[in-house]
Amino acid sequence: MANKEPKTPAPSPTEEGLADIAATAAAAAAAAADGHVADDGAAASSTGTAQGGITNVKVLIIGAGMAGLSAANHLLQNGCDDFLIVEARGRVGGRIVSIPLGNNQKVELGANWIHGVLGNPIFEIAVHHGLVSVVNIPKPHKVVATTEDGHQVPFSILQEIYEAYVCFLRRCDEYFLCQYSPPPDINSVGEHINYEIEIYLSSVQDPKEKRLKQLIFNCLLKRETCITGCHNMNEVDLLELGSYTELQGGNIVLPAGYSSILRPLSAQIPKESIMTKCPVKKIHWKRKKTFTGLETVDENSENEDSDDSQKTVTEVPTAASSALRGASVESNSSSNCDFAPEGAVRVDCENGHVFHAAHVICTIPLGVLKQTHRTLFDPELPHYKQESIENLMFGTVDKIFLVYDRPFLSAAVSEVMLLWDDEKQDAVSEEESASEAYLSKNWYKKIYSFAKITDTLLLGWVSGREAEYMETLPHEVVADKCTEILRNFLQDPYVPKPKMCVCTSWKSQSYTGGAYTSIPVGATQEDIENLAQPLYANPQATKPAIVFAGEHTHSSFYSTVHGAYLSGRTAAQYLLANDEPDEIIMESDGSDLSAWMQGIALD
Repeated sequence: MANKEPKTPAPSPTEEGLADIAATAAAAAAAAADGHVADDGAAASSTGTAQGGITNVKVLIIGAGMAGLSAANHLLQNGCDDFLIVEARGRVGGRIVSIPLGNNQKVELGANWIHGVLGNPIFEIAVHHGLVSVVNIPKPHKVVATTEDGHQVPFSILQEIYEAYVCFLRRCDEYFLCQYSPPPDINSVGEHINYEIEIYLSSVQDPKEKRLKQLIFNCLLKRETCITGCHNMNEVDLLELGSYTELQGGNIVLPAGYSSILRPLSAQIPKESIMTKCPVKKIHWKRKKTFTGLETVDENSENEDSDDSQKTVTEVPTAASSALRGASVESNSSSNCDFAPEGAVRVDCENGHVFHAAHVICTIPLGVLKQTHRTLFDPELPHYKQESIENLMFGTVDKIFLVYDRPFLSAAVSEVMLLWDDEKQDAVSEEESASEAYLSKNWYKKIYSFAKITDTLLLGWVSGREAEYMETLPHEVVADKCTEILRNFLQDPYVPKPKMCVCTSWKSQSYTGGAYTSIPVGATQEDIENLAQPLYANPQATKPAIVFAGEHTHSSFYSTVHGAYLSGRTAAQYLLANDEPDEIIMESDGSDLSAWMQGIALD
């Protein structure tokens, strides 16, 4: 993960977070909230809006983000069209969203890069639909690193420290697969990297040079918190860092913006199959037949002595599990929706609408599950699943966009790294650093750089508690502070104030609650696997009542869009798998580059 740019933080869906920016951005935010995702995604006007009543459906998909859209497409490709997607927001896309800024310019508030090429289904979709060129020519990237007093670090030193840092990070990755243990009392990525930094700098004799190199290391660690999705790298489990699989091929930017990927994914889904502005309030997932109909089972009365009743979750049937990973089920009929009895699961929405479904695909983000899982599910989720929800981390990462009337940075410079002097902060206690008094004076020191998107558009990143504090500030205050920062670090009192400032607010978003998933100290990859485990209404059920999807359920690609896509496909496969499947085929529409690559024999 060392050479990745920060995963664009879960963009603030803009229903709540952009109301107080300049008029153009406010209008754009309102459009995004209503479902008009720039010019790329499926607009809310093409979807239904639930207003109450009762609906029976075979498969109910909760969430119209990447996982939900992927599941719906996979169901359709296999002959099942008896499904509905319910989405809390007024648009589709989840953490993929853009807003226009005028002058034919727009910004991606959410996912920004396709992480890797080989084996990445998002890249394959983008190529197939002409959204990206197969030949990717990266733009020249010149980074300038400066201290608070405007001193520019020689590039040779910057390159030296960056290469050392990448080496340290790769060593952290290796613990996941190797048998050797880390040094005593070192449990986190941050502790291990700082341990190596201390050894590395011990040979530097000049105190000023040593301090300068330390500042560069500190800046790179701040950058890593935005990549990983945490407040501090001391939170991230050392032994689990390597559980994330990085695909080869670098980071790809779609010329029309990441949100353009929503168009092909939404195009085949019938308009009437998506209901927006329909937040889910309760999922009654374990019900039994009574004289008066189906009633929710009281698990405590069934099995008071067992934490995880076998009646709650059973092993995946052998025939079903054989079709789950990487395969698609061929259907010989017009519909492959041969599922459990209707109404096995009841889903109540906040607007009064009630859905009776044979099966539910739940793509609710981990941040929301952390806040609501005890009240959302009836009966409560099994204890092992609740523990995994609590164990995993769903960090906050936000973007700051600064829009200018005219360019002011040198045309050759593409990014300015900010080398904050953190010596005083190092002595601050954990409790004090979390206080509002401290954050109000220091939140902006978590911004590690400003990157040039265009000559008149800069992008800054901020993570953790500092990002959460920034979300509470008026955008005017953020713009003023960023101007002050740029003037100090560039030693240029004439740096203009931006004409517009747009900040994301992922932690504050009711239907997101943060950016993306990471594995903190004490948690393991098994926690993600636990989240992905489907729930069966009873031991005799051949297909699950609830299947879970989303980036937080993919044990190798968590925190990514392609992880969300693959998890949605897997969720659909759980429901499509026959008890005794006649044939399992691989999906292929001529653009499946990974399948093509598998056919090449490498000597």
